[in-house]
Amino acid sequence: MRLGVLDVGSNTVHLLVVDAHPGACPLPAHSHKAELRLAQLLDDSGAIGEAGIEKLIAVVRDALQAAEDKGVEDLLPFATSAVREAENADDVLARVEAETGVRLQVLSGEEEARLTFLAVRRWFGWSAGKLLVLDIGGGSLEIAYGMDEEPDTAVSLPLGAGRLTAGWLPEDPPSPDDVRALRRHVRAEIARTVGEFSRSGTPDHVVATSKTFKQLARIAGAARSAEGPYVQRELKRESLEAWVPRLAGMTTDQRAELPGVSEGRANQLLAGALVAEGAMDLFGVENLEICPWALREGVILRRLDHMGSA
Repeated sequence: MRLGVLDVGSNTVHLLVVDAHPGACPLPAHSHKAELRLAQLLDDSGAIGEAGIEKLIAVVRDALQAAEDKGVEDLLPFATSAVREAENADDVLARVEAETGVRLQVLSGEEEARLTFLAVRRWFGWSAGKLLVLDIGGGSLEIAYGMDEEPDTAVSLPLGAGRLTAGWLPEDPPSPDDVRALRRHVRAEIARTVGEFSRSGTPDHVVATSKTFKQLARIAGAARSAEGPYVQRELKRESLEAWVPRLAGMTTDQRAELPGVSEGRANQLLAGALVAEGAMDLFGVENLEICPWALREGVILRRLDHMGSA
Protein backbone atom coordinates (compact mmCIF):
# COMPACT_ATOMS: atom_id res chain seq x y z
CA MET A 1 0.00 0.00 0.00
CA ARG A 2 1.02 3.62 -0.37
CA LEU A 3 1.67 5.40 2.93
CA GLY A 4 2.37 9.05 3.57
CA VAL A 5 4.14 10.55 6.58
CA LEU A 6 3.54 14.24 7.22
CA ASP A 7 6.28 15.55 9.49
CA VAL A 8 5.72 19.04 10.91
CA GLY A 9 9.17 19.79 12.24
CA SER A 10 10.98 22.83 13.56
CA ASN A 11 12.55 23.62 10.18
CA THR A 12 10.41 22.00 7.52
CA VAL A 13 7.08 20.38 6.83
CA HIS A 14 7.97 17.19 4.98
CA LEU A 15 5.65 14.72 3.29
CA LEU A 16 7.32 11.39 2.57
CA VAL A 17 5.38 8.94 0.42
CA VAL A 18 6.43 5.28 0.41
CA ASP A 19 5.22 2.00 -1.00
CA ALA A 20 5.17 -0.46 1.88
CA HIS A 21 3.65 -3.54 3.41
CA PRO A 22 4.44 -5.55 6.55
CA GLY A 23 7.69 -7.48 6.31
CA ALA A 24 9.10 -5.45 3.41
CA CYS A 25 11.45 -2.49 3.16
CA PRO A 26 9.52 0.78 2.58
CA LEU A 27 10.38 2.15 -0.86
CA PRO A 28 10.38 5.95 -1.24
CA ALA A 29 7.99 7.11 -3.97
CA HIS A 30 7.78 10.88 -3.47
CA SER A 31 9.06 13.66 -1.23
CA HIS A 32 7.41 17.05 -0.77
CA LYS A 33 9.10 19.68 1.44
CA ALA A 34 8.37 23.23 2.50
CA GLU A 35 10.65 25.31 4.70
CA LEU A 36 8.55 26.87 7.42
CA ARG A 37 10.96 27.38 10.34
CA LEU A 38 8.23 27.21 12.97
CA ALA A 39 10.81 27.42 15.75
CA GLN A 40 11.70 30.91 14.54
CA LEU A 41 8.07 32.07 14.29
CA LEU A 42 7.46 32.03 18.04
CA ASP A 43 6.62 35.37 19.60
CA ASP A 44 7.99 36.72 22.89
CA SER A 45 5.51 34.63 24.88
CA GLY A 46 6.58 31.42 23.16
CA ALA A 47 3.42 31.16 21.06
CA ILE A 48 3.15 30.62 17.31
CA GLY A 49 1.71 33.87 15.96
CA GLU A 50 -1.23 34.20 13.60
CA ALA A 51 1.02 34.55 10.56
CA GLY A 52 2.82 31.35 11.52
CA ILE A 53 -0.44 29.45 11.97
CA GLU A 54 -1.71 30.62 8.59
CA LYS A 55 1.53 29.54 6.93
CA LEU A 56 1.35 26.13 8.63
CA ILE A 57 -2.25 25.62 7.47
CA ALA A 58 -1.34 26.57 3.90
CA VAL A 59 1.65 24.19 3.87
CA VAL A 60 -0.42 21.31 5.31
CA ARG A 61 -3.03 21.90 2.60
CA ASP A 62 -0.32 21.73 -0.07
CA ALA A 63 1.01 18.51 1.43
CA LEU A 64 -2.49 17.00 1.48
CA GLN A 65 -2.89 17.81 -2.21
CA ALA A 66 0.47 16.22 -2.96
CA ALA A 67 -0.54 13.12 -0.97
CA GLU A 68 -3.80 12.88 -2.92
CA ASP A 69 -2.00 13.36 -6.24
CA LYS A 70 0.38 10.51 -5.40
CA GLY A 71 -2.38 8.11 -4.36
CA VAL A 72 -1.65 7.94 -0.62
CA GLU A 73 -4.05 5.56 1.12
CA ASP A 74 -3.05 6.21 4.72
CA LEU A 75 -1.56 9.47 6.01
CA LEU A 76 0.42 9.54 9.28
CA PRO A 77 0.68 13.19 10.41
CA PHE A 78 2.79 14.22 13.38
CA ALA A 79 4.50 17.26 14.88
CA THR A 80 7.68 17.59 16.92
CA SER A 81 9.31 20.13 19.22
CA ALA A 82 8.24 23.45 17.62
CA VAL A 83 4.54 22.65 18.03
CA ARG A 84 5.04 20.59 21.17
CA GLU A 85 6.65 23.47 23.04
CA ALA A 86 4.55 26.32 21.69
CA GLU A 87 2.57 28.17 24.36
CA ASN A 88 -0.56 27.90 22.21
CA ALA A 89 0.00 24.35 20.96
CA ASP A 90 -3.60 23.25 21.61
CA ASP A 91 -4.98 26.21 19.67
CA VAL A 92 -2.59 25.58 16.76
CA LEU A 93 -3.55 21.91 16.57
CA ALA A 94 -7.26 22.76 16.71
CA ARG A 95 -6.93 25.35 13.92
CA VAL A 96 -5.01 22.96 11.69
CA GLU A 97 -7.61 20.22 12.19
CA ALA A 98 -10.57 22.55 11.69
CA GLU A 99 -9.22 24.02 8.46
CA THR A 100 -7.50 21.00 6.89
CA GLY A 101 -9.02 17.95 8.57
CA VAL A 102 -5.57 16.80 9.66
CA ARG A 103 -5.15 15.85 13.30
CA LEU A 104 -1.45 16.15 14.07
CA GLN A 105 -0.11 13.71 16.63
CA VAL A 106 2.37 15.55 18.84
CA LEU A 107 5.32 13.31 19.62
CA SER A 108 7.20 13.70 22.88
CA GLY A 109 10.97 14.05 22.73
CA GLU A 110 11.37 10.54 24.10
CA GLU A 111 8.99 9.16 21.45
CA GLU A 112 11.10 10.87 18.77
CA ALA A 113 14.22 9.21 20.15
CA ARG A 114 12.58 5.78 20.34
CA LEU A 115 11.11 5.88 16.83
CA THR A 116 14.40 7.08 15.37
CA PHE A 117 16.19 4.27 17.19
CA LEU A 118 13.74 1.75 15.71
CA ALA A 119 14.53 3.01 12.19
CA VAL A 120 18.28 2.79 12.78
CA ARG A 121 18.01 -0.71 14.24
CA ARG A 122 16.03 -1.93 11.23
CA TRP A 123 18.52 -0.36 8.83
CA PHE A 124 21.64 -1.87 10.43
CA GLY A 125 20.10 -5.07 11.81
CA TRP A 126 20.94 -7.15 14.86
CA SER A 127 24.56 -7.61 13.84
CA ALA A 128 25.23 -3.97 14.78
CA GLY A 129 24.98 -4.99 18.45
CA LYS A 130 24.47 -2.27 21.05
CA LEU A 131 23.60 0.99 19.31
CA LEU A 132 24.10 4.58 20.40
CA VAL A 133 21.98 6.84 18.18
CA LEU A 134 22.31 10.64 17.91
CA ASP A 135 19.81 12.85 16.06
CA ILE A 136 20.07 16.66 15.83
CA GLY A 137 16.83 18.32 14.76
CA GLY A 138 15.83 21.93 14.47
CA GLY A 139 14.51 22.11 18.03
CA SER A 140 16.07 19.22 19.93
CA LEU A 141 18.81 16.61 20.21
CA GLU A 142 17.68 13.02 20.67
CA ILE A 143 19.94 10.34 22.11
CA ALA A 144 19.04 6.65 22.43
CA TYR A 145 20.92 3.49 23.41
CA GLY A 146 20.14 -0.23 23.44
CA MET A 147 20.50 -3.61 21.80
CA ASP A 148 16.84 -4.34 21.00
CA GLU A 149 14.34 -2.50 18.82
CA GLU A 150 13.22 -0.54 21.87
CA PRO A 151 16.13 1.43 23.39
CA ASP A 152 17.04 0.93 27.02
CA THR A 153 17.61 4.67 27.43
CA ALA A 154 16.17 7.55 25.38
CA VAL A 155 16.36 11.27 26.08
CA SER A 156 15.59 14.53 24.31
CA LEU A 157 17.50 17.75 25.00
CA PRO A 158 16.61 21.32 23.88
CA LEU A 159 19.70 21.49 21.69
CA GLY A 160 18.29 21.73 18.18
CA ALA A 161 20.38 23.57 15.61
CA GLY A 162 17.65 26.07 14.73
CA ARG A 163 16.74 26.80 18.35
CA LEU A 164 20.35 27.39 19.35
CA THR A 165 21.12 29.59 16.34
CA ALA A 166 18.14 31.84 17.04
CA GLY A 167 18.85 32.06 20.76
CA TRP A 168 22.65 32.20 20.91
CA LEU A 169 24.15 33.29 17.59
CA PRO A 170 22.50 36.57 16.50
CA GLU A 171 25.43 37.90 14.44
CA ASP A 172 26.63 36.81 11.02
CA PRO A 173 29.39 35.71 11.27
CA PRO A 174 28.94 34.99 14.99
CA SER A 175 31.14 36.67 17.56
CA PRO A 176 33.80 34.47 19.22
CA ASP A 177 32.27 35.22 22.63
CA ASP A 178 28.85 33.97 21.51
CA VAL A 179 30.37 30.82 20.04
CA ARG A 180 32.24 30.07 23.28
CA ALA A 181 29.11 30.71 25.35
CA LEU A 182 27.06 28.36 23.18
CA ARG A 183 29.79 25.72 23.32
CA ARG A 184 29.74 25.83 27.15
CA HIS A 185 25.94 25.64 27.22
CA VAL A 186 25.79 22.67 24.83
CA ARG A 187 28.38 20.67 26.71
CA ALA A 188 26.81 21.34 30.09
CA GLU A 189 23.43 20.11 28.83
CA ILE A 190 24.85 16.95 27.26
CA ALA A 191 27.11 16.19 30.23
CA ARG A 192 24.05 15.84 32.49
CA THR A 193 22.95 12.78 30.52
CA VAL A 194 26.26 11.01 29.93
CA GLY A 195 26.24 9.12 33.22
CA GLU A 196 22.80 7.68 32.51
CA PHE A 197 24.10 6.15 29.27
CA SER A 198 27.53 5.16 30.59
CA ARG A 199 25.96 2.78 33.08
CA SER A 200 24.62 0.74 30.14
CA GLY A 201 28.07 -0.06 28.81
CA THR A 202 30.04 0.75 25.68
CA PRO A 203 28.09 0.72 22.39
CA ASP A 204 29.20 -1.55 19.58
CA HIS A 205 28.12 0.92 16.94
CA VAL A 206 27.48 4.69 17.03
CA VAL A 207 25.07 6.07 14.45
CA ALA A 208 23.81 9.54 13.61
CA THR A 209 20.76 10.63 11.64
CA SER A 210 19.36 14.01 10.53
CA LYS A 211 20.19 16.60 7.91
CA THR A 212 22.69 18.28 10.22
CA PHE A 213 24.87 15.18 10.59
CA LYS A 214 24.56 14.39 6.88
CA GLN A 215 25.79 17.87 5.94
CA LEU A 216 28.65 17.74 8.45
CA ALA A 217 29.72 14.36 7.09
CA ARG A 218 29.53 15.68 3.53
CA ILE A 219 31.76 18.71 4.15
CA ALA A 220 34.19 16.37 5.94
CA GLY A 221 34.49 14.24 2.80
CA ALA A 222 31.58 11.75 2.83
CA ALA A 223 29.93 10.65 -0.40
CA ARG A 224 27.36 12.85 -2.11
CA SER A 225 23.67 12.04 -1.64
CA ALA A 226 23.47 11.39 -5.39
CA GLU A 227 25.55 8.25 -4.87
CA GLY A 228 22.58 6.64 -3.12
CA PRO A 229 21.58 5.58 0.40
CA TYR A 230 23.60 2.36 0.50
CA VAL A 231 27.02 4.02 0.33
CA GLN A 232 28.65 4.03 3.76
CA ARG A 233 29.08 7.55 5.14
CA GLU A 234 31.07 8.34 8.26
CA LEU A 235 31.99 11.35 10.36
CA LYS A 236 35.23 11.37 12.33
CA ARG A 237 35.53 13.53 15.42
CA GLU A 238 38.97 14.66 14.32
CA SER A 239 37.54 16.02 11.06
CA LEU A 240 34.61 17.68 12.83
CA GLU A 241 36.90 19.38 15.35
CA ALA A 242 38.90 20.82 12.47
CA TRP A 243 35.77 22.15 10.78
CA VAL A 244 34.14 23.85 13.80
CA PRO A 245 36.49 26.88 13.94
CA ARG A 246 36.29 27.19 10.16
CA LEU A 247 32.49 27.27 10.28
CA ALA A 248 32.61 29.79 13.12
CA GLY A 249 34.61 32.18 10.94
CA MET A 250 32.23 31.94 7.97
CA THR A 251 29.13 33.92 7.08
CA THR A 252 25.90 32.11 6.25
CA ASP A 253 26.47 32.76 2.54
CA GLN A 254 29.95 31.24 2.73
CA ARG A 255 28.66 28.12 4.47
CA ALA A 256 25.98 27.74 1.81
CA GLU A 257 28.76 27.34 -0.77
CA LEU A 258 30.15 24.26 0.99
CA PRO A 259 29.46 20.87 -0.62
CA GLY A 260 26.15 19.40 0.46
CA VAL A 261 25.04 22.41 2.53
CA SER A 262 21.62 23.78 1.59
CA GLU A 263 21.02 27.52 1.58
CA GLY A 264 18.12 27.15 3.99
CA ARG A 265 20.17 25.37 6.66
CA ALA A 266 23.53 27.12 6.25
CA ASN A 267 22.81 29.59 9.05
CA GLN A 268 22.35 26.85 11.64
CA LEU A 269 25.19 24.56 10.59
CA LEU A 270 27.63 25.97 13.16
CA ALA A 271 25.23 25.39 16.06
CA GLY A 272 24.64 21.86 14.80
CA ALA A 273 28.38 21.27 14.54
CA LEU A 274 28.88 22.42 18.14
CA VAL A 275 26.21 19.97 19.30
CA ALA A 276 27.67 17.12 17.23
CA GLU A 277 31.20 17.84 18.46
CA GLY A 278 30.08 18.07 22.07
CA ALA A 279 28.13 14.81 21.89
CA MET A 280 30.95 12.90 20.22
CA ASP A 281 33.51 14.24 22.69
CA LEU A 282 31.50 13.69 25.87
CA PHE A 283 30.37 10.20 24.81
CA GLY A 284 33.91 9.29 23.73
CA VAL A 285 32.99 8.70 20.09
CA GLU A 286 35.85 8.87 17.59
CA ASN A 287 33.84 7.85 14.56
CA LEU A 288 30.16 7.43 13.74
CA GLU A 289 28.18 6.23 10.75
CA ILE A 290 25.38 8.14 9.07
CA CYS A 291 22.04 6.33 8.73
CA PRO A 292 19.68 7.35 5.89
CA TRP A 293 16.63 6.35 7.93
CA ALA A 294 15.39 8.45 10.85
CA LEU A 295 12.16 9.56 12.53
CA ARG A 296 9.85 9.46 9.51
CA GLU A 297 10.93 5.93 8.66
CA GLY A 298 10.46 4.97 12.31
CA VAL A 299 6.85 6.17 12.19
CA ILE A 300 6.26 4.15 9.02
CA LEU A 301 7.85 1.01 10.47
CA ARG A 302 5.78 1.25 13.65
CA ARG A 303 2.60 1.59 11.56
CA LEU A 304 3.57 -1.44 9.47
CA ASP A 305 4.26 -3.44 12.62
CA HIS A 306 0.76 -2.66 13.88
CA MET A 307 -0.74 -3.63 10.54
CA GLY A 308 1.14 -6.92 10.57
CA SER A 309 -0.12 -7.84 14.04
CA ALA A 310 -3.74 -6.82 13.40
